[in-house]
Amino acid sequence: MSSAKPNPSSPASAVRRRAVIDALRRGAVPHSGLDLLATGLDRFEAALDAELDAVVSGGAVFKAVRGEYGSGKTFFTRWLGERAKRLGFAVAEIQVSETETPLHKLETVYRRLTERLTTASFPPSALRPIVDAWFYALEEDALAAGATEDELAGEVETLLTSRLAEVSRHAPSFATALRGYRTALAEGDEATAAAVLAWLGGQPHVAAAARRSAGVRGDLDHFGALGFLQGLLTVLRDSGHRGLFVVLDEVETLQRVRSDARDKALNALRQLIDEVHSGRFPGLYLVITGTPAFYDGQQGVQRLAPLAQRLATDFTTEPRFDNPRAVQLRLPGFTQDSLVRLGVTIRDLYAAGATAPDRVRTLADDAYVADLARAVGGALGGKVGVAPRLYLKKLVGDVLDRVDQFDDFDPRQDYKLTVSGNELNDVERNAAAGHSADDIELDL
Repeated sequence: MSSAKPNPSSPASAVRRRAVIDALRRGAVPHSGLDLLATGLDRFEAALDAELDAVVSGGAVFKAVRGEYGSGKTFFTRWLGERAKRLGFAVAEIQVSETETPLHKLETVYRRLTERLTTASFPPSALRPIVDAWFYALEEDALAAGATEDELAGEVETLLTSRLAEVSRHAPSFATALRGYRTALAEGDEATAAAVLAWLGGQPHVAAAARRSAGVRGDLDHFGALGFLQGLLTVLRDSGHRGLFVVLDEVETLQRVRSDARDKALNALRQLIDEVHSGRFPGLYLVITGTPAFYDGQQGVQRLAPLAQRLATDFTTEPRFDNPRAVQLRLPGFTQDSLVRLGVTIRDLYAAGATAPDRVRTLADDAYVADLARAVGGALGGKVGVAPRLYLKKLVGDVLDRVDQFDDFDPRQDYKLTVSGNELNDVERNAAAGHSADDIELDL
């Protein structure tokens, strides 16, 4: 076997490249390095970067991403989240679901947000280091203003009160909990400090003794969650972060919940949009993702006329004329050509870190990459739009890994595509069976 040599022209570090390849091998969307795969997204960049800049300047943005199953909605939002993180945003990705994160219970959405909160420096949950950095910033500001060591605690309290004044109008317990957290730390009571911070993050069932010591009561409710989000944005800004990027993924699952819960969730979404546009959440970029059936169907957005009006976007023109500044973005999904281009991109990325890069490029040449794309699409009933996950999993795990490791492996001679039901997700299984997700009758 030949040995790999560093490729100085490769735009990817070994760590980023490996993270991407490992995720694709598992059949997952990578959590980082998505700029390496972002083919066809350049037409969105200017408008979205301008929106991120507006958020940095104190604005707020709401965006709805629309695409069929397999069109790359999760990929798109993680790609945009990476761009936000590079600008200094904190990021949180939340999966909406009836059992784990029902949208009509904003206190649960807020809790998931704090659990999944991440920054360029800290993995989830980054809530504690963010709060600690905020108190450090308050101390630095107090000292810079001339406070002595003896005066520091009082000056920090004054700054805390003034900077959370607007938040305290809606959620006074947010500032109260922060004071309780700081007091517990000062007293060396780590258990109480951790419990109070958990309460601040929306966790239920925090010990009553910890809540009493911090001067707060009960658990966070639906309306308090909005105030706490406002407080979190203030803390993020003052601790050096330029904004908060939040994704509510798979909102189309609302179509499959009980009608009463669905109506509450749609109204909660309408309320969130109105709060964002009212200016209550400076520094927030909020994204939802859903299928066209969710936006256009009677079991989704159209069920609530005020919400439908807020999300209305003209998609009657050709997709190439879509307005990326509009409230809704349409992801066109994969065609055979774009799937092949993505496969070639992955092959080249893999080869850049391969043990046998020349053999990888020769045996998995562009023609073979295209043949494999056609074969996977055919196995899924010709529905190329839902093929990317399985296609990339097969390309990396079944073909490129073997070419790289075995001198005598030739994918044209030694590999035949096999697809078993247990490796398909529900959407792929429906496609393979000749159905679409929207063909399934649901008992509503």
